[in-house]
Amino acid sequence: MAASIVLNLDSLPSDPLLLILSFLDFRDLVSCSLVSRRLNELTGHNPLWKVLCKKHWLLAEADKSHRGQSWKELFREFYIDLGRYIDHYSMLKESWENLKSYLGQKCPRMIASLKDGAKEEELDAIEAQIGCKLPNDYRCSYRIHNGQKLVVPGLMGSMALSNHYRSEDLLDIETAAGGFQQRKGMRQCLPLTFCFHTGLSQYMALESVEGRVHSEIFYHCPVRSNFTEWFTSYVQNVVTGEYPIIRDQIFRYVHDKKCVATTGDITVSVSTSFLPELSSVHPPHFFFTYRIRIEMARSALPESACQLDSRYWKITNANGNVEEVRGPGVVGEFPVMTPGKVHEYASCTTFSTTSEHMEGHYTFHQLKNKEEIFDVSIPRFYMVCPPFRESAVRSVCQHFL
Repeated sequence: MAASIVLNLDSLPSDPLLLILSFLDFRDLVSCSLVSRRLNELTGHNPLWKVLCKKHWLLAEADKSHRGQSWKELFREFYIDLGRYIDHYSMLKESWENLKSYLGQKCPRMIASLKDGAKEEELDAIEAQIGCKLPNDYRCSYRIHNGQKLVVPGLMGSMALSNHYRSEDLLDIETAAGGFQQRKGMRQCLPLTFCFHTGLSQYMALESVEGRVHSEIFYHCPVRSNFTEWFTSYVQNVVTGEYPIIRDQIFRYVHDKKCVATTGDITVSVSTSFLPELSSVHPPHFFFTYRIRIEMARSALPESACQLDSRYWKITNANGNVEEVRGPGVVGEFPVMTPGKVHEYASCTTFSTTSEHMEGHYTFHQLKNKEEIFDVSIPRFYMVCPPFRESAVRSVCQHFL
């Protein structure tokens, strides 16, 4: 009878064991290192910690070479400093790096306004000052960059109309703490942004009170459910070009990819933005701005050159009421379109229902024959007010901030 073979860790080859260990996260690796001397030796294998350093701390070979440490030592150093943020750090760090890389090419002066990260003890001091715990993802982002200097234009987007301008700065933690709210209707709310021109701020709820949800970001209408979602979605819109950069400023226009219409050689697309600082619930008054891009194809023939004469709008509100508007030009201009030319303009509208949609057409004439006129479609686009949540405590002021 053949003798039974007894296997133990010491007799197993290293490669299959290292393969198994490569599927473990850092917590499991640490636990395995306490089981036996062999596992303690194997769990210190540098390639295992290289993967974890890249996954959790976004570290590259250059970081290791610069510090002169093993991957395990590097992981341990970062964990001691930032371990409480390990579930948030890689996502927020990547967003910050993507934003800086993009803005470095498009508007570098905005990057110069960023502050270095706050220290852990500084964030602890702010918590003691305001008497509230800061969400871990918020703390994590501020360890990377402590907001920005109070400058114009602000990092968190701008909006400009003929008689109105808004530009929001990302507040540093000290300035934010100075604006911490304890008044009725805004209790336990920390400002994240501030606009010098309008006084507008976006706030984060630090506790679930007065009808708000913990970590919710809002103007007085919910914007995002937590800091990570708020910040990373904003960065994604910036770096993908969804939010256009115009004259070194980020404009928070929202573009629905379906809001595009092509008539012949001319394409019209529309982006919209809600302005809470010019809106109110009581009385109902909702203010939107829209930006329109008119483009003639580069492949169009030179004789296709034309000029815009007039506009027609069909405006339908949430109650189904229809208003028709006709007028000359667009915002006082009569653009001439030639192959490859782009004309953009912004306008605005107000309405008393929480949503409406607009559609219509422009009328052009051919430059070679003024009697030859034609219409170019403007796609239907929707403007919907974000949901408004009134505080459980009735506020004296019912207007949006």
